[in-house]
Amino acid sequence: MTETATSDTRVRLIDAAADLIAAAPGEDFSLRAVCDAVGVKMPTLYHFFGSKQGLIDAVVERGFDLYLGEKSAMEASGDPIQDIRAGWDAHVAFGLANPGFYTLMYGKVRPGHSPEAQSRASEILLSLTTRAADHGRLAVTPEQAAAHVLVANIGVTLRQIVMAAADPDLSAAVREGTLAAITGTGAQPRTPLAAAIEVAAANPDVLGKAETQLLVEWLTTLGEGTSSAG
Repeated sequence: MTETATSDTRVRLIDAAADLIAAAPGEDFSLRAVCDAVGVKMPTLYHFFGSKQGLIDAVVERGFDLYLGEKSAMEASGDPIQDIRAGWDAHVAFGLANPGFYTLMYGKVRPGHSPEAQSRASEILLSLTTRAADHGRLAVTPEQAAAHVLVANIGVTLRQIVMAAADPDLSAAVREGTLAAITGTGAQPRTPLAAAIEVAAANPDVLGKAETQLLVEWLTTLGEGTSSAG
């Protein structure tokens, strides 16, 4: 009896590969073990992916689809720095919940190669740092800020995956240090206006999300007007 190749089988093969990778992050995995986990034969796997690298690329692509699906469901606060902060926490949470996908998405490095799907996540981060720069909130360029945040975020997440334990205090400390570095707030006191924006954006439930977003927009506009007047 021949095996019926279905899209469901393809997804199951990807999930099986991700599970095997999660069980031993950084180690190689067997295509035969993937097939055995799904209950299919090797020709079926090659039918869908062509090669082991094809399967790995598919796991990476699916991982980013899941990750970006979660990010798209996040509500914007109206403050780009707070959104970067929330994005950082979501990034770490995704990695800890999906170590198999994550270690391929960000932990398996090939010199000179960057997965095409990775650029989609990077573009979201760059759009936030660009907004922050437009609001006068950055001490570096948007590109530098995005790179700084991404590298630190990946490092913290991989560290916690390796340790097989969440360490929210470590993540928060590195996150706040990174934000201080890109905004320059670690080197000099924040202005009262900037402090007000941070407090409002970090506590959206006090006034309500819609009201908080409107307040942040008003304060940002006020800050821009004050800067241009000076």
